Amino acid sequence: MKTATGGHLMVRALEAQGVDRVFCVPGESYLAVLDGLHDSDIDTVVARQEGGAAMMAEADAKLTGRPGIAMVTRGPGATNAASGVHVAAQDSTPLILLVGQIARGIDGREAFQEVDFTQLYSGIAKWVTEIRDPKRIPEVLAHAFSVAMSGRPGPVVIALPEDMLREEVMLPPQLPYSAAVEQAPTTEQLARLSSMLAEAISPIMILGGSRWSEEARQAIVLFAERQQLPVAVSFRRQQLFDHTHHLYAGDLGIGVNPALIARIRSADLIIAIGARLSENPSQGFTLFDIPSPKQNFVHVHPGPEELGRIYSPTLAICASPVSFAPAVVDLPMSHSREADSIHRDYEAWTDVLPQTPGAVDMSEVMTHLRDKSPGDVIITNGAGNYSIWVHRYWRFRHYGSQVAPTSGSMGYGLPAAVAAGLRRPEKRVFCFAGDGCLQMTIQELAVLAEHKLKVTVFVVDNGAYGTIRMHQERHYPSRLSATELVNPDFGDLARAYGLPAFSVTHSDQFPAALAAALSIDGPSMIHLRTSIEALTPTLTLASARKG
Repeated sequence: MKTATGGHLMVRALEAQGVDRVFCVPGESYLAVLDGLHDSDIDTVVARQEGGAAMMAEADAKLTGRPGIAMVTRGPGATNAASGVHVAAQDSTPLILLVGQIARGIDGREAFQEVDFTQLYSGIAKWVTEIRDPKRIPEVLAHAFSVAMSGRPGPVVIALPEDMLREEVMLPPQLPYSAAVEQAPTTEQLARLSSMLAEAISPIMILGGSRWSEEARQAIVLFAERQQLPVAVSFRRQQLFDHTHHLYAGDLGIGVNPALIARIRSADLIIAIGARLSENPSQGFTLFDIPSPKQNFVHVHPGPEELGRIYSPTLAICASPVSFAPAVVDLPMSHSREADSIHRDYEAWTDVLPQTPGAVDMSEVMTHLRDKSPGDVIITNGAGNYSIWVHRYWRFRHYGSQVAPTSGSMGYGLPAAVAAGLRRPEKRVFCFAGDGCLQMTIQELAVLAEHKLKVTVFVVDNGAYGTIRMHQERHYPSRLSATELVNPDFGDLARAYGLPAFSVTHSDQFPAALAAALSIDGPSMIHLRTSIEALTPTLTLASARKG
């Protein structure tokens, strides 16, 4: 029987789980794993900071539905990676973080870079463990995959003592593969849902969460069409329904269409599929009465702990979108309803171009981008007011076309764009980032350049932490503190990394800059110099100051 080190066995176990890519920052604590990757077909992508590696892995998981894999070293490597683990937790994304650890037998002595990972991660990870016996690597990794994918997905953290990884162990004859555990709606639940649909006059469906697939999305479209159900999507889950469809109602994020809010408040039936309806989609927990919504409330979610957690549902169904969607397609058709008007409200909302201060108008930029771009583009972004223009004016049409953090993590857009560019090399990726947002992970431009990814980075530069400035002006008007930024010339910086870059100081310059960027079969940057006076499409700095 063949033997291998624990590090090599870990690589074999990853291969058995179908892993084809890992994201890492190398460290001496897990050299044995890196050595195993040398002879593996697994693509090893080297990020420039551990937070970037974890965000890349999380974004990759959003695109595949299987756990993304990040590898980092102990101590500062692990703490840097925590930002990506938090994204995975709040976004319900399966992620496995493998962390090199100090050698067994010296723990508890505050050895070099020692961190108790159970204490560090227990509040944001679904499971935190340490493998102390290399023979258990296949067992623990298989369980980690199952935990990360099943129920409400989320991150798992596994600590790997460096001496354990160097220890020789017999290779098992067979290595396990883990699939997500599925739970389908019961016959009784489907019958009750059908009855509620038959009685409803003004229902609306809200899609969100994870555990989706292209097939589930298509099934939900058919279900909506048969029942004439208007469809809204949760915060940064816009890829779940075609924005050009006559039943699409809009997104429940930041800067929501008031007509959509009114429609939901007046609905007599809410069907929430996959969505937790947390702070942002619920408009600060004000959209639905807590604990008992006044509407009939159907909540479909794969995590039983989420059902009734905030809202007491009229009907709770523990099922993932993947298992729920096919089960409801053939429910009896309900009476005819007028559902198209809400889509006309959405179109009107996204066709209006409010006049905003500054020479670069983001409403004009986004509508031109929308009209002149390839149809099947992937959009990534981080956090900041700039994203309100993206979400309002871009019309998402395809599953897998959006990779964005519901957690609101700055710096996410660029690592996500790296993951999307690697996973879908045939597609164009548009990465949106504010000036503050980009500088959280700007070093990952090197990875774009290294892999020659077809990504265009749009830097919305207003010289400030704009979202924080907005809140500052509301609560402490005219008392500016800590929100101004002195920025580099992002175009020059991009060119230093090897990316062609184009500067836009007036909206009229954007069409030419976009055409030039789209002509490049590789990475590029468009630097948009906007005014801090334009906080959102509908809010100026002056109006925020006045309250």
